[in-house]
Amino acid sequence: MPLEYNNKKIDIYMKPSKTISLILSLVILVLIGVVVMQTQKNSTDSAKAVVENIHERKSVRKYTSQKVEEEKIQTLLRAAMAAPTGKDIRPWEFVVVDDKDILNQLGNKLPFAKMLKEAQLAIVVCGDSSKSFYWYLDCATAAQNILLTAQALHLGAVWTAAYPYNDRMEVVTEALQLPTNILPLCVIPIGYPLGKTMAKDKFDSQRIHKNTWESSELRN
Repeated sequence: MPLEYNNKKIDIYMKPSKTISLILSLVILVLIGVVVMQTQKNSTDSAKAVVENIHERKSVRKYTSQKVEEEKIQTLLRAAMAAPTGKDIRPWEFVVVDDKDILNQLGNKLPFAKMLKEAQLAIVVCGDSSKSFYWYLDCATAAQNILLTAQALHLGAVWTAAYPYNDRMEVVTEALQLPTNILPLCVIPIGYPLGKTMAKDKFDSQRIHKNTWESSELRN
């Protein structure tokens, strides 16, 4: 292997085994670098996808007749139960409704849930009041996970409230034959979206305060 040093050619000879070892070492280093860079890229892409999914979530009230696959229903429920819960009490209970008679009954009697009559199913998020006085807080985080996961699965969903309206809670309790300690928080109609609904940009810097209420440092 001829090299130049001070304008003089110097011949350096390496044994074939050492040359092969050097080449292999360089290849391994390059591969490690590629793997590390790809891992970092995947991590960044994953984080970006999570944030984008949050911002793209919207309330969908019109659905096609396409049935929601059982696998996706299970994904929604697993996501719901991954929600934060105080003292790990997990007071939530979920009723999956795909019976058209029950969906129609709820859709006819709940004032803001008419879309249930078009939905392929609904998940009713309930809380066990015997386990926690603040059951509705934990159940609300579970419901949010359902909505975000529905968005990620290209499904449409919308939160329709039962709690804290006694008349709506009675309708749901009667239709689903809930025990007295199980209280319905919300009914979430779910289906494949009919048409396109755009997400709203709800960011408002005037709602941000830093350290004290009067601070306007973050409002520009």
